[in-house]
Amino acid sequence: MTEDSAFDRPDDVPPVSAERLVDGHLAPVDEAGVSADPAAAEPRRYPSTIGGAFYLLVLAASTVGMVIVVFGSWRTGVRWIGAALVFGSLVRLVLPSLDAGMLAVRSRWLDALMVSGVGAALFFLAATIPNQPGS
Repeated sequence: MTEDSAFDRPDDVPPVSAERLVDGHLAPVDEAGVSADPAAAEPRRYPSTIGGAFYLLVLAASTVGMVIVVFGSWRTGVRWIGAALVFGSLVRLVLPSLDAGMLAVRSRWLDALMVSGVGAALFFLAATIPNQPGS
C-alpha cells in the first residue's frame, strides 16, 4: 500500500473506460481502439430500457402540469404533476430493476413509496389549500 493512497489498485484488473462496456462486458475494438461494431458509432436516439421511455412520459406529463400551473389553474397543474409521479411509482413497482431505467434509484419499494408519497402529497395540497382572497 502506498502512503498517498488508502487503497492499492489490484494488479489483475486492468483499467477500462466505461464507454467500452456493453452490458457489463468489454466491447470488441480494432487496433486503433475504435469499436468494431458499426452500430456503436452512431449515437443512440432512444431510451435503452422501457423504464427510460416511461421516465420520459412522466417527465412530459410533469412538464404539461408546469405549463398548466403557469398559464391556467394551478390546482389542475399540480394534480397533473401528482398524477405523473403516482404513475411513475406504479411503473417502478411493476418493472424489474434492470428495466426501470432512470426510475430506479434505490430499492423498488423505497422508490415507489417515496415517489407515490410526493404525488399523493401534491394531490392532498391541491385539494385542501383554500382559495386566497381576491383570486
